[in-house]
Amino acid sequence: MPIYFSAESQFIIILADNNYLRQMQFLLLAFDNDSPEAEELRDQVRPLHLKKIAELKRKGEFLFGGAILNDEGKMKGSMIVYEMPDRETLDERLKDEPYVTDGVWQKIEIYPFRLARIE
Repeated sequence: MPIYFSAESQFIIILADNNYLRQMQFLLLAFDNDSPEAEELRDQVRPLHLKKIAELKRKGEFLFGGAILNDEGKMKGSMIVYEMPDRETLDERLKDEPYVTDGVWQKIEIYPFRLARIE
């Protein structure tokens, strides 16, 4: 990571690698369909979903996430924070997300997100 010092301005400028500067985070909130078979469908598709998430994690595109629970502690949706170059890339990744293609998620909301970088 290059560091530049300017004697005139008395500031040090640290340039992060370009990959960090180009990435954006997105918060996905997704809610399962409300059919009587929703819980069974989620259970069936979950291994494929987790496999997809593992691929995205290895690429650095999945930061964290988990299940949204109802009052009884059963899964009713998902929350995921992705890191991608742009929204179009995220939309492409979701095209083969098993919870999307197999109809687990009925409603999906996506918001630009800024992860707090606490050091």
